[in-house]
Amino acid sequence: MPTARDRARVLMTSDIKMEARRQLAEVGAQGLSLRAVARELGMVSSALYRYFPSRDHLLTELIIDAYNAIGAAAEDADQPQADLRGRWAAVWHAVREWALAHPHEYTLIYGSPIPGYQAPQDTIAPAARVALVLAGIVKEAEIEPPQVHVPLPGVLREQAERLMASLESEVEPITVTRLLIAWTQLFGMLNFELFGQYVGSVDPTDAFFAHTTEQMAEFIGLK
Repeated sequence: MPTARDRARVLMTSDIKMEARRQLAEVGAQGLSLRAVARELGMVSSALYRYFPSRDHLLTELIIDAYNAIGAAAEDADQPQADLRGRWAAVWHAVREWALAHPHEYTLIYGSPIPGYQAPQDTIAPAARVALVLAGIVKEAEIEPPQVHVPLPGVLREQAERLMASLESEVEPITVTRLLIAWTQLFGMLNFELFGQYVGSVDPTDAFFAHTTEQMAEFIGLK
C-alpha cells in the first residue's frame, strides 16, 4: 500500500503538471517557468525542485503524458471486431479529435522545437503509440498491391526492412513505406488545421480530413 507521503507526492505532482499545462496555453513551452508554476501553487521554488529538478524534466513529463494521451485515444478507437477500413478511419478521427480538444498539448509534441530542449529516450516509446496502432491494422490486412509500382531506392528499402524487423512484421517494404507516408500525412494535416494553414481553402476541414483518411487507406491497399 502506498504511504500517505507517497499519495501526497502523487497529488502534488499532478497539481504541478496541471498548472504547467495551463501555463502552456498562455505562454507556450518556451515561456514555461518553474518559478511561475511554484508561485501559482503557493509554493517556494526550492520545494518544487524536489519534484522536478529542472524545467526540462517537467517538459519531458508533459511530453510523455501528451504522447500517451493521444496514443491511448488511438488505441481506444481501434475496435478489433470492426472491418479494417472502419478501424483505420476510427483511429484517424480519434487522433484528430484529441488534437482539436488539446491544441496546446498537441503543439508541445508536434509543434516547433523548443530551443535548448533535447528530448530524452524516454519519449520514444510513447511517441510511437499512434503509429503502432496503424501498423497493427495494416499487419492484419491482405494488402492489395498498388497498380503503379515505383521501385524503392536501396537506402529506403533497407530502412523499411529494419522497421519491419523491429515490428516483427512480414509486411512488404513498399507497404511499410506507404504506411509512413500516411502517418506523416495524418500529422501534417493536423498541423495545417491547428495552425490555420487551411483557412481560405478547406476550412472547415471535416470533409477534407474524412476524404484523405479514405484515400490514404486506399493508397496503402487496405480493403
